[in-house]
Amino acid sequence: MNAAGKLSRRALIRGASIAAAGAIAAPVLAQDATAEIKRIVKNGRINQSASRWCYRKLSLDQLCEAGAKMGLKGIDLLRPDDFPTLKKHGLVCTMTSGGGAVNDKAKHERAIASIREAIEATAEYGFRNVIAMSGNRNGIPDDVGIENAVAALKQVAAFAEEKKVNVCIEYLNSKVDHKGYMFDNMAWGVEVCTRVGSPNVKILYDIYHAQIMEGDIIRTIQTHKDLIGHYHTGGNPGRHEIDETQELYYPAIMRAIAESGFTGYVAHEFVPTRDPLTSLAQAIEICDV
Repeated sequence: MNAAGKLSRRALIRGASIAAAGAIAAPVLAQDATAEIKRIVKNGRINQSASRWCYRKLSLDQLCEAGAKMGLKGIDLLRPDDFPTLKKHGLVCTMTSGGGAVNDKAKHERAIASIREAIEATAEYGFRNVIAMSGNRNGIPDDVGIENAVAALKQVAAFAEEKKVNVCIEYLNSKVDHKGYMFDNMAWGVEVCTRVGSPNVKILYDIYHAQIMEGDIIRTIQTHKDLIGHYHTGGNPGRHEIDETQELYYPAIMRAIAESGFTGYVAHEFVPTRDPLTSLAQAIEICDV
């Protein structure tokens, strides 16, 4: 890329960042923090949400109120006890916490029970998604892990279909953050979902983790769009803001997601390094393509 191309790329993100940050009056954690927050979403081609755990400085009420005003559709990675708060603000739980370790037969009973419980609660509120995790290798070969994961997910697939809920198994990196995690390459998740053969068992494609392990983000989205049920954002390196400080170019990634026909949710799952609502506003602006 030539210097002019670099300049225009940086200018685009920086312009979006300034516009988004300017939408919020500091300090955002004051009692009337949400009073000056304006709507940021204008295009709405991407249904955006935010992962709860990244905003621990805010109460769930504060996050919901601010997010709703900005144009978020919901909050990610919550439990059923949190659902009434979401409803109060007109939001949805875009991903319910569920079960894990589906690659290990010794842990199936607990994982399956947890996933089924989460499906039941999610369906009761009319929400869409429940998360599942592969679990770590711990000496389990990948092909055996695939067989075990398929067996476990087949036990919840029909129930998920009945309840109109998606079970999304998450792709994580095993290089930096989750040593030993088995679903650390797209081929593993594709094989599991293909063999389960249910339209309600899908992949949670975490762009931050995928960039660390394999990159090639847009081509992967285009190739496996029918198996991806949910997305997470995050800047690499560091899992911080998704602006010009990191290597991923999210406007192009979001356009690829929109053009794929995706109608689910994209949840911001980065850890802010500054005022959290300013960073969230910036991310929403960047992804509103």
